[in-house]
Amino acid sequence: MIIAIIIACEVGFWVLIVLGLIARYVLRLKKTGVALLATTPVVDVILLVVTAIDLTSGATATIFHGIAAIYLGFSVAYGHKMITWADRHFAHRFANGPQPIKLHGRGYAIECWKDVARTALAVAVAWGTIWLLTVVVDAESRTSPLNELNSVFLLVLSIEVLWALGHTVWPKKQPASTRLVDAHATPAHQTKQ
Repeated sequence: MIIAIIIACEVGFWVLIVLGLIARYVLRLKKTGVALLATTPVVDVILLVVTAIDLTSGATATIFHGIAAIYLGFSVAYGHKMITWADRHFAHRFANGPQPIKLHGRGYAIECWKDVARTALAVAVAWGTIWLLTVVVDAESRTSPLNELNSVFLLVLSIEVLWALGHTVWPKKQPASTRLVDAHATPAHQTKQ
């Protein structure tokens, strides 16, 4: 049952985003769009409550309960970034907004380090959620499988740090084709990098 709730929450999260962006840019209902986008955290609350109810009702924790904690952490840490990304692309496509910028070089490396901080926050929220569920359930025999995720959290965070470090030492180069377009479109003194 919990896996169905996780899938429903993920689908619900993206449905709210798409509906919010359609309301905002296609239907020109800015307040409705903002309201729909602002309700995305409700999905996280629903997932947390359902997971807690499932465990307190006698269920033994499985990997899926852990995935619920991971989803919650990821949503808290990366939700705003995902909504902003979708908003920029929607604005460009439907409201003549500026074309989204692809980062290269130092800017990309800085964004990678911001993602390290976001991933650390996601891990902290997931750990906190698992701790909270363990306290609420108060039966170590039913929640001990959740502690096995600690090594996964450390692995994910380590990969994120290595990725950022790699792009700091070996910066992502801007493709030659876009460099030519940028050089013709923007005077040299206004080029950012």
